[in-house]
Amino acid sequence: MMKYIRYGLEAVIALVLISIAVANRDLVTIQLLPEGLAEIAHINPSVTLPLFLIILAGILVGLLIGFVWEWRREHKHRVAARKKDREAHQLKREVTKLKGEKVKGQDDVLALLD
Repeated sequence: MMKYIRYGLEAVIALVLISIAVANRDLVTIQLLPEGLAEIAHINPSVTLPLFLIILAGILVGLLIGFVWEWRREHKHRVAARKKDREAHQLKREVTKLKGEKVKGQDDVLALLD
């Protein structure tokens, strides 16, 4: 059931993106610098693209910035989780070692009962 809901949501998103692309096909010129700075620098690189590409690129850049921001924010939690995993692994080895020492001098049947 959830799979169909996901496919439906993906289809709606695809239709919205296609609709935006079809409705915004006009060419737009993007300039690197404002006019005042371009006159001072004597350079102003520009590119002409369809508007929907600029909109989709803006969405993509926003998503990438959000993912990187979240990844950096969660770094301390990942470090703490790794530390806890190492502690748990060390404690497991210690418990196994102590159980082995406890049953060394015992009968095999009694060792199984522990």
